[in-house]
Amino acid sequence: MSKENSRYRWFVVAVFFMFMLLHQVDKLLIGPLTPEIMKDFSITKTQMGAVLTGALIVGTIFYPLWGYWYDRYSRAKLLSAASFIWGATTWLSSIVRSYGLFVVTRASTGVDDSAYPGLYSLIADYFGPTQRSKVYGLLQLAQPIGYLLGMVLALMVAPMLGWEWRTVFIATGSLGILLAVMIFFGVKDLPRGQAEPEFANMEEIGQYKFSWEAAKDVLKKRTMWFVFLQGFAGVFPWNVITYWFFTYLGEERGYDQDGVLMLMAPVILVLAGGYFVGGALGDWAFKRTLKGRILVSSAGVILGAIFLFLAMQTPIADKNTFFVLMCLTAIFMPFSSPNVVSTVYDVTMPEVRSTAQSVEYFIENAGAAAAPLLAGIIADASNLHTAILWICISAWLICFVIYLGALFFVDGDIHALRAQMQTRADFERAKQTT
Repeated sequence: MSKENSRYRWFVVAVFFMFMLLHQVDKLLIGPLTPEIMKDFSITKTQMGAVLTGALIVGTIFYPLWGYWYDRYSRAKLLSAASFIWGATTWLSSIVRSYGLFVVTRASTGVDDSAYPGLYSLIADYFGPTQRSKVYGLLQLAQPIGYLLGMVLALMVAPMLGWEWRTVFIATGSLGILLAVMIFFGVKDLPRGQAEPEFANMEEIGQYKFSWEAAKDVLKKRTMWFVFLQGFAGVFPWNVITYWFFTYLGEERGYDQDGVLMLMAPVILVLAGGYFVGGALGDWAFKRTLKGRILVSSAGVILGAIFLFLAMQTPIADKNTFFVLMCLTAIFMPFSSPNVVSTVYDVTMPEVRSTAQSVEYFIENAGAAAAPLLAGIIADASNLHTAILWICISAWLICFVIYLGALFFVDGDIHALRAQMQTRADFERAKQTT
């Protein structure tokens, strides 16, 4: 790869990092703003849970559509459209004045939440298999950092400027529209599969797009069965913690806004580091055994469960121990994320990777979309401590068992893909020599 192309691919990473960062600020901002929104509309935790679940349900419905579109059309242009939709729908949710309309408009913000498979698929055509987890981990740093920036914006900047929650959403929505223009004019699509090792030193390859035969082949990969199963359980903890942990800290552990910020800012920075550390460990382990990414993922979920359990059991007065245990939870929680994305691409053909990733996310959200609502119901009946603890620990233990099953099949599925790609590369070389 030329220096110019190498620099450009990192420019694309930078643009996508900014997209993910600002999108996560907008998406996750509702967590720290939840108490203010509940007060504005005079609603219960169950009603607020319905607002949060609505956006997740809409995002779930759109995953298969986005995946199919990404595998057929220009991923860069579709990502630009997703950014514009994000900005426009956030604006709509900021101007409504009734709870019913807020549920509808906030749910509409879920349309663009299912746009990430195209981003990951395009990055897979800029970077080869042994680098992808690190790059995905780097990109996914944007998620917790976006959460942190959203928290700072909601708890410090907005009060200082006298902004209500509606003004905050107007600001973040505007950034989405500006970023749509940047992606439209600045990011180029690539032929699907260009970065696969079998195509090394080939100047051109054919244009491969979605086919039903390749899509059906995804379901034959037994590794994908376990990826789908872990996805169903794996997002429950993330949605519960994202949407309810701030409220839990304030109501049940006695933190004021400054205390929440002082606790969560370093925890979220540790969480951000966990994405890159997990991705780097996944690439390191993958070079030594094809089971490497799964092993790193399984270690992450079981250690995250252990440390969250210990943190939640810590007495309220012992804030130092609680902080340390939350940091330990945070470093391990994201280990799975970059490695699961890479594992999907390790076993699927390039022209259906967005579709495969979208199906995985669809299954994730089909279960986890109910997590905020379920947590709200449990909290109204008991407390948020019980809701967070049992939903998270149960889900992570289930994921650990599922990962153990994937270890039996991942080697064979990776070897099968490499054989398919070698056959395709031989065909491309034969075409070019005739």
